[in-house]
Amino acid sequence: MAQAWHSLSLICAEEMKRPCIEADLVLTLIPLLESTDQEMLLHAGRAIGRICYDNRDLQEELVKVGVIPSLVRILTDYAESEPLVHVALLALYNLADLDSAKEALSMTKVAEQLVKQLRRAESHERLEIVFEVLQALAENDALKVQLVDAGVPEVLSEILLRLQGSSQAEDTCIVKAASDLIVSLLLGGKKGNLKVVKKSAKTILLTLARHENSQGKTPWMLNLPHLSLSPCFLTSLPCLVLPLSPDGNCLRMFQLGVIHQLLDLLEKQVQSGDTSVQQAALSALQSLAVPVVSKVQLLEEGIAERIEALLRSESPPVQFKLLGTLRMLADGQADAAEILGQDPLLLNRLVQWCSVSDPSGICGEANRLLASILHHNRSQEVVKAIQAAQGVKHLVSMTTSEHAAMQNEALTALAIASAIDLETLEESFKESQLVQGLHKLLRDDNTSPEVKYNSMGLLCRLLNSGDLRQEIEKDKIKDTLEQLCSHSNANVVKEAITTLEALRGET
Repeated sequence: MAQAWHSLSLICAEEMKRPCIEADLVLTLIPLLESTDQEMLLHAGRAIGRICYDNRDLQEELVKVGVIPSLVRILTDYAESEPLVHVALLALYNLADLDSAKEALSMTKVAEQLVKQLRRAESHERLEIVFEVLQALAENDALKVQLVDAGVPEVLSEILLRLQGSSQAEDTCIVKAASDLIVSLLLGGKKGNLKVVKKSAKTILLTLARHENSQGKTPWMLNLPHLSLSPCFLTSLPCLVLPLSPDGNCLRMFQLGVIHQLLDLLEKQVQSGDTSVQQAALSALQSLAVPVVSKVQLLEEGIAERIEALLRSESPPVQFKLLGTLRMLADGQADAAEILGQDPLLLNRLVQWCSVSDPSGICGEANRLLASILHHNRSQEVVKAIQAAQGVKHLVSMTTSEHAAMQNEALTALAIASAIDLETLEESFKESQLVQGLHKLLRDDNTSPEVKYNSMGLLCRLLNSGDLRQEIEKDKIKDTLEQLCSHSNANVVKEAITTLEALRGET
């Protein structure tokens, strides 16, 4: 009997696949996967593997007739039989990309069996095929949870540590595959499963830290360059550490030089033109810039100068991510805003982007960064620099944006800048007809209460200029302010009264 099935496994070559299916041989083979005869299991498994190779229709048919539970049973019952495990893994490898197969696998304990095989694997070939299966399964939210619960992050960390410092090409491939798989587990899934991300991150960090403490070795993050990790893993490090303790882990990453490695990676990718890695590296830096303790330190590390090369990028996604990263740096930090606001190369590029009309959102992001720099800045030099770069007119235009949030950002930034150095801004305000624009916002019934409130706040600042006060009086804004004193919003009423008093010279 075994010889017959051996023959069947040999004839199920490419030209015989369809006849095998049409003859209902698949339905005949499936029950044989429940056999306790290992020789029969082996040959039936090989036949199935050849039938399902590189043929989606046949693969779907196999899943439909119930091959998945049988393959997992082989991994469970014959975990130490190398030939049977190899056949089962190959079959899973061919099927794992199918959504139907993932759904079927989510109903089994395949994650536990794959972890066992990772721990048992002695050859690079075996590790690679298990990684391929795991990578496919990690695309499914339900399976991702099972993989984390089964201990996949811990085993991957142990593999990284075991191969630490190896210069062999095969080891380098395994390290890259393991680091890519860690990234997949850290990405949270379609539903943004933060619990999975946190558990993965905690497991990985505890494993690495435990090894570091017990072995008395160099901290693992210092060995990142020697681990030959993929760019994806390096750019996922903030995702690895920040969910646990943002401030403390950010400082830890600064101390261990991870920021320099990210910046080095970014510079290399700028030269090579790999925009996907550029975006990932910028996302990582943006995540690191969230905690207050990180912002100024990132600037001290030279991030502004190091990412300046990206200002020349013609890739809209990279430009967009760069602007978001810089805006995160400036948020709430006068020192950071002052450094960025006195960089002529940055300001000139921002003004250039502010003039672009495209669907990518670059113009809006450039305006928002310019507004953020002015908002958080406290220096006259920054106001003068932005005025010299002709950036003020773009912020005036931003006050008429169709998005209320952007209008408020521009109004607030201009009010703060006016409080710092109105004299420098006066001519630009007159040329761009700021007073008339503010009056239009106040008269428009569709203007949001917050925008009206911030418009009046800016008007109060403009009254400190003789020329601008004359424009305000000439445009009869006083009449509009008096009407706003009966507005339905209490904050608008209060600000209208305050602005009227300032206009009359009562304050």
